[in-house]
Amino acid sequence: MRAHRKTSLLASMAASLLLAALPLGAAPVDEPAVWPTAGWAATTPEAQGMDSAAVAKLVDFGAANAMDSLLVTRHGRLVAEAYYAPYRATLKHAVNSTTKAVVGTLTGMAIQDGLLASRDQAVIDFFPERTIANLDAAKKAMTIGHLLDMTSGIDWKEKLDNSVPETALQFGRSRDWQGFVLDRPMAQPPGSGFNYNSGNTHLLSAILARKTGGSTLAYAQRRLFQPLGIGDVRWRKDPQGIETGGFGLYLYPRDMAKIGYLYLRKGQWEGRQLLPAAWVDQVFNASVNMEFRDGPVFRYANGWWTIPEKRAYIAAGMNRQLIIVLPEIDVVAVVTGRRNYLLPPFIDMITAAARSAAPLPEDGTAQALLADRIRAASVEKQGPVAPAPDLAAAVSGKVWQFDRNVLGVKRLMLDLTAASPSYQILFDNGRADAEPFTGPLGLDGYYRISEKVADAPVAVRGEWIEPQAFRIFSRSLSDGDVSMYLLRFDGAKLNVAFENNRGFKAQVQGRAAD
Repeated sequence: MRAHRKTSLLASMAASLLLAALPLGAAPVDEPAVWPTAGWAATTPEAQGMDSAAVAKLVDFGAANAMDSLLVTRHGRLVAEAYYAPYRATLKHAVNSTTKAVVGTLTGMAIQDGLLASRDQAVIDFFPERTIANLDAAKKAMTIGHLLDMTSGIDWKEKLDNSVPETALQFGRSRDWQGFVLDRPMAQPPGSGFNYNSGNTHLLSAILARKTGGSTLAYAQRRLFQPLGIGDVRWRKDPQGIETGGFGLYLYPRDMAKIGYLYLRKGQWEGRQLLPAAWVDQVFNASVNMEFRDGPVFRYANGWWTIPEKRAYIAAGMNRQLIIVLPEIDVVAVVTGRRNYLLPPFIDMITAAARSAAPLPEDGTAQALLADRIRAASVEKQGPVAPAPDLAAAVSGKVWQFDRNVLGVKRLMLDLTAASPSYQILFDNGRADAEPFTGPLGLDGYYRISEKVADAPVAVRGEWIEPQAFRIFSRSLSDGDVSMYLLRFDGAKLNVAFENNRGFKAQVQGRAAD
């Protein structure tokens, strides 16, 4: 009996020491991997070693920083999911430059499938039918790897700051996106240094389309989306019908988390090595310095950002569309949103919420707090409301015309006195039969949503801020775009100041129609 007790005691001590030696995020060694192919199984945070009160602070952070959604998974299970009204769970969301990480993933799969030889293949060789401008030795030396790591050397202005992305805007307006990128002059030899360039990954998408049968999306569906249980996506195309490689993909937040989980599991999914483990290791050991001036070092590889000192690996899109992979704590977090904020403090908050590799005691009080924060996020908060001035009746129903302008606005009409206020706006798209956009307009501090365009609901509200100044907020819920129009009425003139959450500002002037 003593020997049995001694053996049991030693076994218990050994188990305790083993648990203590495990990384904070490691799941118990005898627990099989969980695969969310058919959907994410939800548990309490405490069941996965996370603190509900700390997770509630993440939800609050989201409310304060214009998030549309926030998901946290640990050990393959969903521990928190918040959607910030008027956005909702049933909408796919633009992931912006997170698209680059998806294209990078598909490139790794194409190499695994033998459709591409390696990262070292010359880019120019994939476009033999094109007469490429500015073709010099540097451009001939540009490889797939350079496109993946943003070291192509192409002359391109699209900095990750508040400056105007001049080249990216020209690229988006061009009629031949591939040709626009290929014809750009070289600013430096490939591999010389990091320079962010959405054209790089668009060339990758074009190469994938050529080598996989004509469609990057079809290849993605076969090799990535279907195996992960991702069924409903939307992907924009360029003028030649190629899926956009630098942005333009729309996913549900839960499906974004599956892509992160594929990386967390080193490219494995339900017993299959969908993506080479070496490809994931390149992301986890990125070497290209992104050259940010402040804060910790950021590095880049295969379309992913990394923060080495945080052991954080991030698929990142403008205005914080994020897939965050934290292997040391076995966490994948997903964010969609409407503005940028500092990433390191947010990642620290996630890490701080993971208290133990093993389950924590259930905490009913903290769980109730978390549930309350998630419910609060799903309820729209009322904006400012001011009494309508006498001018509201005078301008209601009046048609305002605009000469050709940078906003493309041709005509505007507001009905501000009806029981159901509304707007009508016509954009100049070069077609004589263009139809105006119409929709409801909230004047009580709440958005009104138009669902006329499939997958693209628009929420609009307005407020009088001065007797002659009316402000309109318009949100494209699936895109995460927020636009503000400040209308100043001056007799028969209408001055419009515009700005959006992509940093674009403009002023145009209209006049009352005869």
